[in-house]
Amino acid sequence: MAAAVSQGPSNDAPEFAPTLLDGSLRVDWDRILADMAYDSEDHHELCRGVGIRSLVVPINQRGTRKWPKTRYRRQLKRRFPKNVYKHRVHVEGAFSQDKRQLGSALRARSDDARTQELFLRVLVHDLAILKRVA
Repeated sequence: MAAAVSQGPSNDAPEFAPTLLDGSLRVDWDRILADMAYDSEDHHELCRGVGIRSLVVPINQRGTRKWPKTRYRRQLKRRFPKNVYKHRVHVEGAFSQDKRQLGSALRARSDDARTQELFLRVLVHDLAILKRVA
């Protein structure tokens, strides 16, 4: 539904809000399945503020019995829907599929051209999925 390109290696979390709030997206989001990189109370508040249920991988997985101190993290720990979150693994499969079909290296040399190439790869990947479904 959306893509953000940045020069890495870096953390993806700063791209969360701009991508989610992109005005060109005309989608009614029901929920967002994210990994631990996006587990901040600010992200949970942002999602809830626009009517989205945010689901992030459960925190405190190391066996500790401490409960999170913030509101949305406590709520998520109390009633985490494992049956829904298990579908997030399809994201990693999509990355693998994209690299297998389109290659893992970019061919463009400038930053602007690489950005355009990445957006085109996302578009081609989505079109390939639509073709398969149709």
